Amino acid sequence: MLITPAYAQAAGAGDTNSMLMSLLPFALIFVIMYFLILRPQQKKVRDHADLVKNIRRGDTVVTSGGLVGKVTKVVDDDQIEFEISDGVRVRQMRQMISGVRAKGEPAKESKDSAKETAKDDAASK
Repeated sequence: MLITPAYAQAAGAGDTNSMLMSLLPFALIFVIMYFLILRPQQKKVRDHADLVKNIRRGDTVVTSGGLVGKVTKVVDDDQIEFEISDGVRVRQMRQMISGVRAKGEPAKESKDSAKETAKDDAASK
């Protein structure tokens, strides 16, 4: 006699629709977080990996510590050597490069591609 009949009847009915509606806000929050936080962060990481991979001799780079220098040698896949002052060279891990300020000289073209470029230039005139 402690529980009234109205409460006993309401507790017995399990509605799947109400359970779905209670989980909908969590799913919506996850979708919003994915588009506002996770995707831009993944794009930023991908862009930084491309930037680090494409560093070559002659580029002016900025490290995460704030040093600015010109790349003199690409040591291997993990390290570069750059000059921060006349005669002062520093080795740095590639992942610690935060930006490239100025691109160096382009990679040398092969003879075949140089000939094709010359033909294209002559044909456009």
